[in-house]
Amino acid sequence: MSRRVVIVGAGPAGLAAAQAALAHGAHVTLLDEGERAGGQFWRHHDELTDRRMQHQWARFERLHAALERAGDHATVHRQASVWRIETEGGIRVHALVGPADAAARTGLTVEADALVIATGAHDRALPVPGWTLPGVVTAGAAQALAKRDGVTPGGRTVVAGAGPFLLPVAASIAIAGGEVAEVVEAVGLRRLVRGWGRSPWQLAGAAGKAGELAEYVGGLVRRRTPYRLGSAVTRIHGERAVEAVTVQRVDAHWRPIAGTERTVACDSVALGHGFTPRLEAAIQAGCRISSARFVEVDERQATSVAGIFAAGEVTGIAGADAALAEGEVAGFAAAGGTLDDARIAAVLRARRRLHAFADRLATHEVRRGWTAWLDDDTIICRCESVTRARIAEYADASSRGLRLATRAGLGACQGRTCGRTVEQLVAAPVDFDARPVLSSVRIGELAALAPNGGASTPSVGPEPSGSV
Repeated sequence: MSRRVVIVGAGPAGLAAAQAALAHGAHVTLLDEGERAGGQFWRHHDELTDRRMQHQWARFERLHAALERAGDHATVHRQASVWRIETEGGIRVHALVGPADAAARTGLTVEADALVIATGAHDRALPVPGWTLPGVVTAGAAQALAKRDGVTPGGRTVVAGAGPFLLPVAASIAIAGGEVAEVVEAVGLRRLVRGWGRSPWQLAGAAGKAGELAEYVGGLVRRRTPYRLGSAVTRIHGERAVEAVTVQRVDAHWRPIAGTERTVACDSVALGHGFTPRLEAAIQAGCRISSARFVEVDERQATSVAGIFAAGEVTGIAGADAALAEGEVAGFAAAGGTLDDARIAAVLRARRRLHAFADRLATHEVRRGWTAWLDDDTIICRCESVTRARIAEYADASSRGLRLATRAGLGACQGRTCGRTVEQLVAAPVDFDARPVLSSVRIGELAALAPNGGASTPSVGPEPSGSV
């Protein structure tokens, strides 16, 4: 009897896991929140997406074709919001299928012999005075607009933050017809050379990624777009919308250097300071989380919970190529494969090479000096309009006390946007990732579920409007 493998997430890691599990004879159920498979890396619209924004598109088409060829051996649920994972007496995944804002969604429960968590990460934007003005978006949102809808944030855009992700974001905006005023990178030249230049022979196995970065830099040169190193957007100006930003030199710890301020006129700002893994599902399933706040896995991509595997950015920010390799290993192992099988040997070698490349991304990790550019009235929690001063007032409180007193992390995003920022401001974990309910669920939808959360749940009508 074939093993039942459930995969949560249809980005590069999830799709690779599905293909590998199918190839090893498993029955695969793939759950993803999006309308289309591919995740952020392969986000697309069949008619609007300019293929120049896509990399390894042929790989996506092969992975997608594998699902279509699988027939009854693969079940794909798009727009599926997983809201609970249970592990007692077997693995059960509960989801609601349908548009999140629809009047009715269908309850679904899937039992599994193995679960692969490939929930990925979302981009992080550090707060800046003025970042709540219309025209400020995250770097990931700017890229999603360009890839999916063929539109830009508007007018002249400043792309600012840290990390190589800023480069494809700037390229996507330009391809979509926008103007990138500047790309502003907080890491200085000396740290870049030291971080990326060490042990260069280790990068030989990731020559494709290096070539991709070179292509992006070449695009900046051709378009004569300034690429400012060791600098940050420390203030965003405007009355009703973005009108300009203050760009300032920062030291090695990202503290602004007085006297280096300059003003750049722009109409929009795309902020991106790395990524935050989506840990909620793994935490609810009981998986061990490392001190670096990623899911701990072994060589098989197995977590600390029997039968549960994890792959992609949720185990460490390493890029799409590493996610593909990790997903393939996870899917193979989840289907019952062993690492001494010759069919997986090449993938294991590729994973090691790509992790060596990914180690360089630590060069761009957020430094603690960034808090020096905040004002007391800078909004930290956007959902509940909680300021830096309000957070500081309760910095010594418990995580629960902080949330109850300030409401930081209790808004619509449930701390996904502000969680890491609050942690740095109070210098203590705030546990925003631990949730009994993983995604927004209407009270009426919960009430309509069978006592055991069964898959026979009827669709829920539009009357109840509360959510948890």
